[in-house]
Amino acid sequence: MTDGGGQRQRWAYIGSFTQAGGPGLTVARVTDGTGTLTPVHHLTGDTLPNPSYLALSPGRGVLYAVSETDEGAAAAFSLADPARPEMLGAPVPVRGDGPTHLAVAGSVLLTANYGSGSVSVLPVRTGGALGAPAAVYPHRGSGPVADRQAGPHAHAVVPDPSGRWVLATDLGTDAVWIYAIDPLSGLPVPHGQARLRPGSGPRHLVFHPRGDRAYVLNELEPTLTVCRWDADTGTLEPGAVTRVVPDGAAEPTYPSAPVISADGRLLWAANRGDDSIATLALDAAGDTCELRSTVSCGGHWPRDLTAHPDGGVLYAANERSGDVTWFTVDPGTGLPSRGGTLRLPAASCVVLA
Repeated sequence: MTDGGGQRQRWAYIGSFTQAGGPGLTVARVTDGTGTLTPVHHLTGDTLPNPSYLALSPGRGVLYAVSETDEGAAAAFSLADPARPEMLGAPVPVRGDGPTHLAVAGSVLLTANYGSGSVSVLPVRTGGALGAPAAVYPHRGSGPVADRQAGPHAHAVVPDPSGRWVLATDLGTDAVWIYAIDPLSGLPVPHGQARLRPGSGPRHLVFHPRGDRAYVLNELEPTLTVCRWDADTGTLEPGAVTRVVPDGAAEPTYPSAPVISADGRLLWAANRGDDSIATLALDAAGDTCELRSTVSCGGHWPRDLTAHPDGGVLYAANERSGDVTWFTVDPGTGLPSRGGTLRLPAASCVVLA
C-alpha cells in the first residue's frame, strides 16, 4: 500500500499483555522518515488474550500471534486490509504452556512454549490459517539457577538463513536446541543441541547477515554469546562472551531482545532492570563484539526491541512503563537517540510491515 505521495505506507503491529491492562493487538501507522507511530485500530483481549509476541509470514500477508496463557494458543490474521487485521479461524491450542515466541519455517509455524519447555509445530494451511499441532517436542534438562532453571523453558524459535534448520533457545537448560527441517515432510525434527555457559539462561538469538554466525542474548547474566554456525552440518559452536551492560550497571539486569544491522557491523540489545539499549560493534569476521555505549530505553522494562526495515529507527516495547519508544539511529556511529513515545499499557512486542 502507498500513501498519497507514492511512498509505501508501513504499519506497526504491537502486542501487549491484556491480563496487565494492555489493549491486545494494536495497529499503528508508521510515518516515513521519523518512524513515528500513530495508532489506528485495536483488537481487544476478547479476540486473543495476551498476544505477547507477533510474527509475519514471509510474504507479509499474514500476521501470527501467540496467546501467552497457561493453555497456550496461536492465531493467524489476514492483512488483506493492513489497518484492520482479520482473524483466520479460531485460535489454535499449541499443546504447550505459556508460548513466548513464534516463527514461520517453510510450511509450518513453530512456537516456543516457556511454561512447558517445549516447541510446537503447527501446519500453515493455504491462505495462512493454522492447523492443529503436527508435533510437540519437549525439552529435557535443568540449570544451576534454582528459581529459574528447575526445568526447561523454551523461549524463542528462529529459522536459520539457509531454511534447513530451526534453532530454539532454552533458558532453563542453558542450551540452544537444533531442529532439522525434513525436506520431504517439511516438519522440523530434533537434531542436536549446543550447550552454553551454565547459568547464562539463553533467551533470544539473531543470525549475522552472512548466515555463518549467531548471537545468543542471555537473560540470567547480562551477556551475549557469539557462536559459529555451520549450516551444512547443523552445528552451533559457542565462542566469545561479552557483557551488554557496563560494569556498575543496575543489578539485576535481564537482557531481552537483540537486533543486528543489515551490514553486520552493529548489534543492539535491550536490557530490563538497567532499562537500557546497548550498542555493540562487531568485527569484520563477526567473531568479537565490543560494547560501545548504552542509552535509556525511554521507559521501564524493555521486553522487545525491533528495527525499522530501513535500519534507521529502533523501537523498544517498554512493558512496565506501558509505552513504545522509538529511536533514530546515527548512520555513522550506530548510536540511538530518542525520537518519541506512544503510550500503550503492557506493551510487549513490535513488528513492522
